Amino acid sequence: MDDGRPIFIQIAEKIEDDILSEGLPEESQVPSTNQFASFYQINPATAAKGVNLLVDQGILYKKRGIGMFVASGARERLVDKRKEQFYEQYIVTMIHEAKKLGITVDQLTDMVRRGDESK
Repeated sequence: MDDGRPIFIQIAEKIEDDILSEGLPEESQVPSTNQFASFYQINPATAAKGVNLLVDQGILYKKRGIGMFVASGARERLVDKRKEQFYEQYIVTMIHEAKKLGITVDQLTDMVRRGDESK
């Protein structure tokens, strides 16, 4: 937790990553804000801000007196959200740069395939 982005965002993304990897299945309980605060040595209010961000997005929900849980359909919503972010951050940027360099769609497609084959 030190990449320059706000810590509460990093907490929310850590939970999202755990949901996406199915480390936190739907309807499972999420660690408490106090557990996050203790583990990452941060203020509990900061941890709560990250958790509440996901509550506002419908990814988590609260069971009064018990804690926070992963909502049904959360993984699918996160996959859709991350795909859109991927498109905006990488694909659009790549296409703009390709156009500047005179790279055609076919050439770009070949580059992507070549990159996939080299892994």
